[in-house]
Amino acid sequence: MTTQQDIRPSAAAKPRRWAADTVATMREGARLRLDYSAQSLWSVDRLIDDLRREGTPPAAVQNTLRGLGAYAGEVIVRQVGAEWWAAGGDHWVRTPNGRLWEPIEEARRCFAGDGSLRLLCRDATRAGSRGGGPAGR
Repeated sequence: MTTQQDIRPSAAAKPRRWAADTVATMREGARLRLDYSAQSLWSVDRLIDDLRREGTPPAAVQNTLRGLGAYAGEVIVRQVGAEWWAAGGDHWVRTPNGRLWEPIEEARRCFAGDGSLRLLCRDATRAGSRGGGPAGR
């Protein structure tokens, strides 16, 4: 039997791996349980905020932010049947209504103090369950 995850385009390979690696790292290192639920993104936003408030250099958390953004993208993918798209090294999530979302970039905005993965997921899952034309975020 083929599942939704089996038929996703190859653009999903890297972000899915980044998300899975982040889940494992957070479980072991930060004792943070990430279960791919929208509720878990509250903890992710808090973690990113803590890193920023501690004065962590952006270069030191670049891979962590990429992984946390990919994790948020996977939450959206799993909740609304979205899919990963990639071009030129950038990755987006495309919801069924055609809208593109940038969870990895949103993680970077969170670290800058101007974003929320929880709110991105909320907006994407609301928009992803409705029809409508494509729009960039």
